[in-house]
Amino acid sequence: MSLPSASSGLPPDTTDAPDRAPTQAKSRLTQAASPGCAARNGYELIERKFGIRLGVTAVGELLAKLGLTPQKPLQRAYQRDPEAIESWQREQFPAIARQAKACGGEVYFWDESGFRADAVHGRTWGKQGQTPVVERPGQRQSISAASAVNARGGFWYCTYEGGLNAELFVTLLRTMMRRRSKPVHLVVDGLPAHKTALVKAYVASTDGMLTLHFLPGYAPELNPDELVWSHMKRTGVARAPLRRGERLRDKITAQLAAIKRMPQLVRSFFQAPDVAYITDW
Repeated sequence: MSLPSASSGLPPDTTDAPDRAPTQAKSRLTQAASPGCAARNGYELIERKFGIRLGVTAVGELLAKLGLTPQKPLQRAYQRDPEAIESWQREQFPAIARQAKACGGEVYFWDESGFRADAVHGRTWGKQGQTPVVERPGQRQSISAASAVNARGGFWYCTYEGGLNAELFVTLLRTMMRRRSKPVHLVVDGLPAHKTALVKAYVASTDGMLTLHFLPGYAPELNPDELVWSHMKRTGVARAPLRRGERLRDKITAQLAAIKRMPQLVRSFFQAPDVAYITDW
């Protein structure tokens, strides 16, 4: 029997080929057709596995039948420890939440991010064949920010210049803890600046008003505060570049202040599937 050419489309007798494939072959087809792989990987795999040559259109029909669609993949570090992540979700965080509730305290999640005035994301409309031009400041501006969120809509923020070191982290913690009447259990990532002797000494000096807890490594999706930055970079200066005379720090501060005035938005960050483990317990 002669094989159909690569451009001949889907032969009638191969329509159910994926259905006859074992689960392992379907998994390999899924991986081969993932975004970022060359289009030919799909039909090369089919030819190798089933002895059938198909065109790109036929491969697309097979992928659709398997329920596969082109998507932007999430990125996960290969150093992740799945057991540590499961332990955090099932054991460590519930214990932290119960501890905070027992002492009348609050659980906050902390994170930092950086912003640049020349970072423009997203798309806009333009005539076919004519790439739109977005004016932005020629002079580079950058600013860093830190924020902390809790599941009831609480929000704290600040901005600062440059990177974060231990001394600056302690300064920011002092600012956050000012005038607080309830103990704070603060969940942070494993940034070295968060774990220094200076930071430990400051935390000890608060006499139980501040306790730090550390997320598992390489698992930023467990931190709902990451969604603050995602929201800002989808809706802020990255979508509306600075105009002449505007300062990036002022724009970022204004956007953070707007988030603080919307506790319902802050609470919505905790509804993402990756942070569904967070409850009051």
